[in-house]
Amino acid sequence: DRQAKSVPRARGAASIELKSVGHRTRLSDLRMSGCMKALFPRTSDRTDAIIVNTSGGLTGGDKLSLDIVQGPDTSFCLTTQAAERVYRAHEGCASVKSRVVVEAKSTLFWLPQELILFEGAALKRQFHCDLNSEARLVMVEPIVFGRQLMGETLTNITFRDHVSIDQGGRAIYRDVIDLSDRVGDQLNALAGGAGAGAMATLVYAAPDAENWLQICRDALGPTGGASLLRRDFLVARLVAPDSLALRRALMALLDQITGDSLPRSWRL
Repeated sequence: DRQAKSVPRARGAASIELKSVGHRTRLSDLRMSGCMKALFPRTSDRTDAIIVNTSGGLTGGDKLSLDIVQGPDTSFCLTTQAAERVYRAHEGCASVKSRVVVEAKSTLFWLPQELILFEGAALKRQFHCDLNSEARLVMVEPIVFGRQLMGETLTNITFRDHVSIDQGGRAIYRDVIDLSDRVGDQLNALAGGAGAGAMATLVYAAPDAENWLQICRDALGPTGGASLLRRDFLVARLVAPDSLALRRALMALLDQITGDSLPRSWRL
């Protein structure tokens, strides 16, 4: 036990600020420390960032944070280099905190790749977004329950995921996932995961959100659902038997919503 407690844990933080310059989005400030890195592939009008956790995954005691501030009239897409793996924790929980501010007439594509939970994983994750009433948001969070190719079944994990979105200074969306104690029963229950091996949550906030409701329902099929919280705020959730089925369904829908501009890392 003493040896486990003495092992150095990963620490990482990144802060990204963006501004509009001549109708193009440009960085106004960038700070990185520890194992958090941001890469910026060349794109046309928007700025894309690929977040890399150089520690190679998460385990108990790791702490990561990400802050993004988008100035007015900017377009930004965030993704990850690959799926993020959460390994068995010998002591404590990993912590990941993200805070995003999206100002007027700006668009944020929040498109991380899958979060893979291994048996024994322990993670507390928080995401908060302050969204201007004239801003747009496309957000997806895919989660994979265990390494299916290795026949892994989750029975003992701790996963607490808190998502909060405020729009125009008002609380619009609050979502909490809490998986702990008899996780297998929760995932297999008909009112839970119904045996699903993967799931994703999609949020689309834009003036035309209502027009996408039926498109989302058709794309997600019988194991997904979509609802309007308001005419300009759509939330969808999909469960799938495995990560491959989840990605195929997501990519078909996200290609439509993003106008075929998904980050390249999603197609590798």
